[in-house]
Amino acid sequence: MSTLSSKKVSDFFHPLHSKNDLDPLLERIGDAQYVLLGEASHGTHEYYTWRAQISKRLIEEKGFSFIAVEGDWPDCFKINKWIKNGGNQDIQEVLQEFNRWPTWMWANWEIAAFADWLKDYNQHHPIEDRIGFYGLDVYSLWESMEIIVSYLEKEDPETAELARDAMTCFEPFRENDSYGSYFNRSKPGCQEEVIKLLKEVRQRSGNYDSDLEADLNAEINSLVMANAEKYYKAMSDFGSKSWNVRDRHMMETLNRLVDYHGNDSKVIVWEHNTHIGDARATDMAHAELINLGQLVREEKGYKNTVLVGFGSYEGSVIAGSRWGAPMQEMEVPPAMEGSFEQKIHEFNGTNKLLLFDEHPEITNAFSEELGHRAIGVVYDPERETGNYVPSDMVERYDAFLYIDQTQALHPLKFKPKGNLTPDTFPFGI
Repeated sequence: MSTLSSKKVSDFFHPLHSKNDLDPLLERIGDAQYVLLGEASHGTHEYYTWRAQISKRLIEEKGFSFIAVEGDWPDCFKINKWIKNGGNQDIQEVLQEFNRWPTWMWANWEIAAFADWLKDYNQHHPIEDRIGFYGLDVYSLWESMEIIVSYLEKEDPETAELARDAMTCFEPFRENDSYGSYFNRSKPGCQEEVIKLLKEVRQRSGNYDSDLEADLNAEINSLVMANAEKYYKAMSDFGSKSWNVRDRHMMETLNRLVDYHGNDSKVIVWEHNTHIGDARATDMAHAELINLGQLVREEKGYKNTVLVGFGSYEGSVIAGSRWGAPMQEMEVPPAMEGSFEQKIHEFNGTNKLLLFDEHPEITNAFSEELGHRAIGVVYDPERETGNYVPSDMVERYDAFLYIDQTQALHPLKFKPKGNLTPDTFPFGI
């Protein structure tokens, strides 16, 4: 980067202050069918609100069909039903049902505001054109089992027998804190029973029509069961394969959603940068790790895929000090010297949009490998050096939203300052 003057490179940055400043990104997206929007943490206000603004414009101006997120299928399906059909519940009540740690990822005021907008948008469209909201993750093993057994007992008693067999196979692990840790001492894995169930549900899904997207719900819960078995077994081997199982499950779920909505449907994905930034452009590749961004590019093509990263220089974040710990607001210190975030900050301390392939000056300026900050649900600001992923930013993303100063997300369980509701929350940018 040193061969180019700050002024020369910064001439190609786009200011980022309002939703109208997203015009260059919308132009870059063009007719792409898959737009993956990242985040550098799971607890930053601006990442959620900017992703929402991008998503709103993609829905309104480019006809995108649904949003798929790094969340559990059963919980996100409750949001999906609420934004499509409404009901007597407030959105806060729906989001309070997110019980698996880290609850703040989806049970927050930012999501409440966006869901409220989606519901209003959907009310002006026929049911078949309403925007969906779905979870891609693999963690909800027990919830998925209970949902599918309960549903099939009413709708398809014959297939329900297969579901009960699969559930019985998993039952010995229910009371254990770590399913994976008991795998090596258990009978052979439950995958055969679950695959049998999944095949049966797929064959009969056309008959499941008593509820909104009931066939889709039954099939994805079966898929979660199948891939959760793989995931937890991989965890028990203490290797890195569980990461790949998880992201391949996300890709499989995404493909099923596209099949369900039609091959011409357009997809918005919300996940952490570590999932949507192409793994081949990071040190993950050395460990033979893949991720969703890589898989979408490989399967759908570069021209049909746009990967958008997010990051910031400093601010605050919601996270836990360890897995399962109470959430807390933490300070995010200034970015590490020599990192991508620190170099962007040096140009000028303002919010900006970068399109990495827009001009050779931008491409050349960020072609070297740089540390790129990634904050997880577990965070320790005093161990900052371990939070940077060596990355070729030009290859990892197509575009990047840089927010110089960020603030923490607003979980529903935190008492808000003032009288905040989905209508009054400072959602607008």
